[in-house]
Amino acid sequence: MTPFGLKLRALRRDRAIALKRMAADLQLSPAYLSALEHGHRGRPTPALVVQICEYFHLIWDDYEEMHRLAALSDPRVVVDTSGLSAQATELANLLAATIARLDQQTMAAIIAALAARAPEPPAPRRVRPRRRQKGIA
Repeated sequence: MTPFGLKLRALRRDRAIALKRMAADLQLSPAYLSALEHGHRGRPTPALVVQICEYFHLIWDDYEEMHRLAALSDPRVVVDTSGLSAQATELANLLAATIARLDQQTMAAIIAALAARAPEPPAPRRVRPRRRQKGIA
């Protein structure tokens, strides 16, 4: 599961919306929406994130949070350490080899340590919400 998929599923369940209904409303296949929730698909496009935000009537902070989560939700990350130190390569390989066995507390500690030292991630590319056509709800 990805951070975006977890949030998407929570929004859908909090509003008691069936996966098939939401998929039909967004003109997506239920299989794709399920795979997105479970992290079996790549990061959603900015346009799809906007569409989902509009679907749930999310604004301001929630809208920003969905874009932030989408940017952090690529389930197939590649870490290129070419040109970096041997220690950076060791860290990337060690993380890749052990991530499946780490408990939640250890992962939270690693995330906190890295977040405290890392610059802010780049802002997601902005996609303007589509204007609704007259006569369409």
